[in-house]
Amino acid sequence: MSAGAGIRVLPAGLSAVLVEVADGERAAALHAELLRRRAAGELPGVTEIVPAARTVLVAGVADPRAFAAEVAGWDLPPVAARPGAVVELPVRFDGPDLADVAALWRTTGGEVVRIVTGTPLRVAFCGFAPGFGYLTGLPPQLHVPRRATPRTGVPAGSVGLAGPYAGVYPRASPGGWQIVGTTDAPLWDAGRDPAALLAPGTAVRFVAVR
Repeated sequence: MSAGAGIRVLPAGLSAVLVEVADGERAAALHAELLRRRAAGELPGVTEIVPAARTVLVAGVADPRAFAAEVAGWDLPPVAARPGAVVELPVRFDGPDLADVAALWRTTGGEVVRIVTGTPLRVAFCGFAPGFGYLTGLPPQLHVPRRATPRTGVPAGSVGLAGPYAGVYPRASPGGWQIVGTTDAPLWDAGRDPAALLAPGTAVRFVAVR
């Protein structure tokens, strides 16, 4: 997979650039390749690498034009989950939208649980709230729309689906994702190092509990 297809490199400050790519798969692959090259000492000066849905913010770039030309020629291998143990999140599949998701998938609630717990997930990027990871891995035919009317309050620990993503609300907030369950896992703890349980590249598996 080439990074050059549809790539744009935009200034984002005195020594930072925002790299826009064609899709989420390329963004995740570019993020992984930037981390690999920085670890190998090939990106001197780069201090931060922050992925998003279709962009990667890179701070500490001395020559944005040269950087853009270099990145455009990279061959990006398929992204793999970050090495290490899979983070297992125990989930009670008691969400108010479980039946709606089952109807969208033309199946039963039990089958939704089986699919969600049996699908390897990976944190593509983090955002929205501290500790919130956007999890990818569900096949395109199982993507679901956001709720037509967002809720004014979604409890902390709610497990939701929206578009190509799954995610867990680390704190109570408004939200429009389809809520299929709840977990007691601490997604964010300011007294922990690192504070976020999930980081980009982390492999995640939902485990059904009563």
